Order: sequence, then C-alpha cells, then structure tokens
Amino acid sequence: MAHFAEIDENNKVLRVVVACNDDIANNGGEQSVQAATHFENTVPLSPLGVKWVQTSYNNNFRKHFAGPDHTYDEAKDKFIAPKPYPSWTLDANDDWVSPVGAAPALTAEQEADNANTYQYEWNETDQQWDLITTSFSGE
Repeated sequence: MAHFAEIDENNKVLRVVVACNDDIANNGGEQSVQAATHFENTVPLSPLGVKWVQTSYNNNFRKHFAGPDHTYDEAKDKFIAPKPYPSWTLDANDDWVSPVGAAPALTAEQEADNANTYQYEWNETDQQWDLITTSFSGE
C-alpha cells in the first residue's frame, strides 16, 4: 500500500493516509506530482492541509515514514522526525543527536545478564546518558 502525508502551511505532517497502489501506478507512479494530485482529488485535504506528499512505510524514500509532527523539508525532499529534546541538533544526515553523542554501548556482561535488562536514556537536565536497569524476578 502507498501512503500520503497531509502537510500544513508550516510543512508539518497532519496525518498519513493509505492509498491504493494501483491508483498510484495508474496516475504517474511513485513519488510523482500526478499521483499526489490524483490522491488529493480522491481524498480531500483537511481544513489545515495544503498538500499531500507520498511517504514510504519502509523508508525507501524521503528518509522517514512520515508521522504526526514530522516536518517535510521540501528543499531536501525528506521527512524529518520531531526533535526529541531541546538540546539535540540535526547532524549532516538529518538525524537528531545529543550534545554528547550517541548513547554508550552496553558491556558484554550487561548483554549476557538474563536477570536484568539495561538501556540508556537521555537525561535532558544533566545533559548525559543515564543507564537504566530493570530487574526481573523469577518465579
């Protein structure tokens, strides 16, 4: 199935709607203006919508599968995910990164631990990655 994101005047995604693949193929094909126009004639825009832009569920084009609050960058022809934290910035690939880089990797011992799970979460207040440990009690 093909998918189209409805974009508002600020290039924010309002919603994503499924389209028939045959309709896309018969009206200009993937990522075409003709397919978007046909889709707009089939599924009218909401009061805040200004256009439909096709998005890829498998991230085959336009970087991300669009979702609410994503932004469509028309110059780069891609969808940008919402900013996860105020301190994060976009890198050259248009991925959000923390001011201190990626989360640390788990150790081999942490990976092999069957009694606990470990994951890093961003701490915006302290501007650091915090290790979160969840213990499982066996019964």
